[in-house]
Amino acid sequence: MNPAAVWYGRHPLSLALLPLSWLYCGVARLRRRLYGSGCFKTWRLPCPVVVVGNLTVGGTGKTPLVLLVAEMALERGLRPAILIRGYRGGGRDWPRSVTPDDDPDLVGDEPALLARRGICPVIAGPDRVADGQLAVARHGCDLIISDDGLQHYRLERDLEVAVVDGDRGLGNGRCLPAGPLREPRGRLASVDLVVRNGAGGGDYGFTLEPDSAVSLLDPGATRPLSAFRGLRVTAVAGIGNPGRFFALLRAHGMLVEEWPYADHHAFTPKDLAAWPPGPVLMTEKDAVKCAKFGARNHWYCPVRAVPNSALADTLVARLDSLFIPKV
Repeated sequence: MNPAAVWYGRHPLSLALLPLSWLYCGVARLRRRLYGSGCFKTWRLPCPVVVVGNLTVGGTGKTPLVLLVAEMALERGLRPAILIRGYRGGGRDWPRSVTPDDDPDLVGDEPALLARRGICPVIAGPDRVADGQLAVARHGCDLIISDDGLQHYRLERDLEVAVVDGDRGLGNGRCLPAGPLREPRGRLASVDLVVRNGAGGGDYGFTLEPDSAVSLLDPGATRPLSAFRGLRVTAVAGIGNPGRFFALLRAHGMLVEEWPYADHHAFTPKDLAAWPPGPVLMTEKDAVKCAKFGARNHWYCPVRAVPNSALADTLVARLDSLFIPKV
């Protein structure tokens, strides 16, 4: 069964899982208190740390926001690095600086995507403290951006940004496994900024806007999305919320045949052989795994986070404040 059907609806299985959910919430609260009280040791890096994360399992669009924060930092003359876990990366040596040529099977799909954007150093590994230390020592970074680091309490942070899906919100509001929450919903009251992706109101928000489609075989070849208007396309998405990607393509006038996969799906030639003929459009995260056996009519759609004025102004002000000497 698709967990989203339980977490974002009124499925009776959610009620059956409530005892486990209460236990999960209790452990999450206790863990946070133990770090906050000093019972569990924390580390402070010699530079400011910005955490961009979420409470829910699955995609909320936080990675494009991480890239936006990195770009803003570069515009202000800073030297940022992005830390990321490297989920499902099969490598053995961590932490590691990820390069554009690294195999996503070794480093993970999201680190490979970030490195290929080429904005700043990307450090992958399960230990955010060790990741940050490598970023400072090897790359001389003066700002750390921790992607999906809200629950990594060992690393002290100076700014917490929580991203909420404007369409799906917090689902049924329950912790795992009865709902999608990694921590109780009250955790949002303690972060510095709650940012909504898409609809749903709130002062701080952003939208995901696509650039031109990029050829999987030749990244130098692009095609405007308007060129696909009126065409029947196969839409492939192995992300936390595939429906968002499918809706984006429909908004550009395409006739979409949906091919959703589990988040971080490991694509194989057999998967690609099953797709219908004609244009195939996929997410950028899926493209890093499909590039080695893609076909001529396969394309991917990079997206960028476009903040509203309140979010843009606040992020700039918060970044500046991190480098004001403390009296």
